[in-house]
Amino acid sequence: MCYGLLGPNGAGKSTLISILAGTLNADSGELHLEGERIGVRELKVKQRIGYVPQDLALYEDLSALDNLRFFGMLYDLNGAALDAGIVNVLAITGLGDRSKDVVRTFSGGMKRRLNIAGALLHDPDFLILDEPTVGVDPQSRNLIFDALETLVAAGKTVLYTTHYMEEVERLCHAVAIMDSGKVIAEGEVSELHRLVPAETVVHIQLEAPLTSELDDIQGVLSFRHVHPALTLELEDLTRDLPVVLEQIALRGGIVEDIHTERPSLESVFLHLTGRHLRD
Repeated sequence: MCYGLLGPNGAGKSTLISILAGTLNADSGELHLEGERIGVRELKVKQRIGYVPQDLALYEDLSALDNLRFFGMLYDLNGAALDAGIVNVLAITGLGDRSKDVVRTFSGGMKRRLNIAGALLHDPDFLILDEPTVGVDPQSRNLIFDALETLVAAGKTVLYTTHYMEEVERLCHAVAIMDSGKVIAEGEVSELHRLVPAETVVHIQLEAPLTSELDDIQGVLSFRHVHPALTLELEDLTRDLPVVLEQIALRGGIVEDIHTERPSLESVFLHLTGRHLRD
């Protein structure tokens, strides 16, 4: 499965990831991976973890192949097993035809993919990715998504952090939202959507302005009006939208266009913390 971890800067995500990856010990408590304790000195369990840091961890003057050979030796891989692993991860990340090229000639997206390849080389059970698509071109981003979906389908467990809500919507089966060092909400994406009071967000484009605002209409949880745009959060679309349209007409408004959407994950985050995700 793919599990999303969201939160603003300073929420504690990086600290938690460092503890999960075994590069930092927790101040209290213990973490276990299928019964094995995770810690700085627990080398055996680290063999089962793949970590893709937010900052690139590559040797720019070496080829992609030599980078992977070096990473493989860190995990005691050698010979035919290492060669097979390199071929496999290069195929997964779409870099097979660039294996002998020096990394400094790679685009940002290719470097990101090679970073992921290094974390996959030892076939980990648990893969941690810390904002792996920052600064990545759309083609590389789709290749990363395809690779992760393949890994999850093969039974890997992925922890994924990002600031891009569309990535969470596509990749993650469940999500946790952190703030101030604590998990403040957790569940499937559809469950988190239900934490926002609004059932539906309605965007209305007006041809003629309103003579007065839509105050105290039952079922309207909030509205924002900057002519010609009117945005409302409704408890029940079927029940409340006809009333809203009637009140718009009574106030002299003429509707030019209307569309609806479900509350986004960013709406959920703002509702829970009072801050946008990128704050």
